[in-house]
Amino acid sequence: VQLQASGGGLVQAGGSLRLSCAASGRTYMGWFRQAPGKAREFVAAIDLTGSSAYYGESVNGRFTISRDNAKNTVYLQMNRLRPEDTAVYYCTAHGGPYSDDVPVVFGRLDREYEYHYWGQGTLVTVSS
Repeated sequence: VQLQASGGGLVQAGGSLRLSCAASGRTYMGWFRQAPGKAREFVAAIDLTGSSAYYGESVNGRFTISRDNAKNTVYLQMNRLRPEDTAVYYCTAHGGPYSDDVPVVFGRLDREYEYHYWGQGTLVTVSS
């Protein structure tokens, strides 16, 4: 599975930004982020159908993950951004690609080692 992330940029605190990640096939997808000098952190994940979404504690209630299965694309809508949200955001995928007729079910996957494919990262900078 190949992943192509886009949508990063500079935004003021309190503003919004939307990231996109296009996958080359149907797969469970998530976002992690890494701020300078810090470990990579789980942000959000969404299952194959889009019916279940999971969030990291620091973004819960502010960020929303969604997907367009026709396009194999996942979106991360980031609202009420804070300077501490500044990081490189990585799109990632667990396994796949999965056929549409395969009933694959996963729960919450929020550890780096649970993901097999990683995008190139997109920088989000939130100014105060």
